[in-house]
Amino acid sequence: MTASILVVDDERTICTTLAWCLEHEGYRVRTAVSGDEALRVLEAAEFDLIITDIIMGGVDGLRVLQQAHALNPRALVVLITAFATVETAVRALREGAADYILKPFNLQDVMFRVKYLLEHRTVLLERGLVRRGQAVLDHDLLGDSAVMRGVRTQVTRISATPSNVLITGESGTGKELVARAIHAASPRHDQSFVPINCGAIPEALLESQLFGHVRGAFTSAVQSSPGLFTVADRGTIFLDEIGELPLHLQVKLLRVIEERQVWAVGDTKPVRIDVRIVASTNRDLAREIEAGRFREDLFYRLNVVHVGLPPLRERREDIPLLVAHFIQRLNLKLSTKFLGVDREALHALMNHSWKGNVRELEHVLESAMILGEGGMIGLRDLPPPLTSTAAALAATSALRDVTRRIERQHILAVLAEVKSDKKEAARLLGISLASLYRKLEELSIPTNKN
Repeated sequence: MTASILVVDDERTICTTLAWCLEHEGYRVRTAVSGDEALRVLEAAEFDLIITDIIMGGVDGLRVLQQAHALNPRALVVLITAFATVETAVRALREGAADYILKPFNLQDVMFRVKYLLEHRTVLLERGLVRRGQAVLDHDLLGDSAVMRGVRTQVTRISATPSNVLITGESGTGKELVARAIHAASPRHDQSFVPINCGAIPEALLESQLFGHVRGAFTSAVQSSPGLFTVADRGTIFLDEIGELPLHLQVKLLRVIEERQVWAVGDTKPVRIDVRIVASTNRDLAREIEAGRFREDLFYRLNVVHVGLPPLRERREDIPLLVAHFIQRLNLKLSTKFLGVDREALHALMNHSWKGNVRELEHVLESAMILGEGGMIGLRDLPPPLTSTAAALAATSALRDVTRRIERQHILAVLAEVKSDKKEAARLLGISLASLYRKLEELSIPTNKN
């Protein structure tokens, strides 16, 4: 079946050009020249893929993204931005975008990305979109380490239940990925998954965003809004960075959990909801409770089931698998043909501290593939922090080799002086006879003479 695509941009020329190119590739295309028009179109029809500009007058692209996920969770959304910054791209991806395109863009590149995304979506649908106990997301909770096998087992067991979940871990460990996996493998998988970054929305707007408002509730409330908890009804709501939620909203969230209903700002009647809450944080909530910044009763309501994600430095054995996965994925994104990483580069990757965790690893590989010449990623393609680490390791290894040679020469000289008398050699060296024999074996010194 031919894929259907919605193109949203307040520049008519871009809309027309993209639509013409996509139709030429055989897709069914509909356009909207504003975010408001896009919302009306999304209420009336479903699409396989949505391409929308971020910056538009009125309703922006991120609102279109949220509404698309609420009304049609299986649709993929690609955001267009004229601001070529990492922050904009990361925000788009954190909001649930499948990809982002920077203006000015190359139409051939856009067509390639659309083809790849739709083919990937087809594979997921052929797999039934959900397999119990398995994530169907792009990363698939990759890792053969014991801790990652444990996480996958937890996801399998958690998914079938309606209980709230708290996911903890450093930034970049994949907390949202786990949240999406839990939703995808749950009985709610056909309903909305609504992600909210509690630290990214201004405090003055957060209550309205979460619980909604009625028209006239405040100066800028020119129309009613249902709020994201209502949008997530019968589905899953993901409260990312829950530790950033202000105390007065923690009280209201606790009430929502206990009463299973939300009160929109300015409304006199509550709305019943059925929502599963998955929350995440990179903070130590126990310390936040002691400091009076987080409510203990809310913590226990959210922490019914706990999933702790390890930092990448504690599961280094997963790095080769992650590297191979990201290279394959980035080859499609960047139209490159890298085969892998050479031994020196892999050694550097394995020994890096990875303060940014899996996200940092992906960004390092993407940079290397953009700047590299193709074939294998080498040490020369990696950024300075990794090459300096590799140099330090090489220096340490060289020093160790020198030390071993000096130690071996000294022991041989002592043995020659005492005519290979091991007991006397051990006495002169100031070590036990057993330690001497271990050293002889370690340094490959023959022990067949008395």
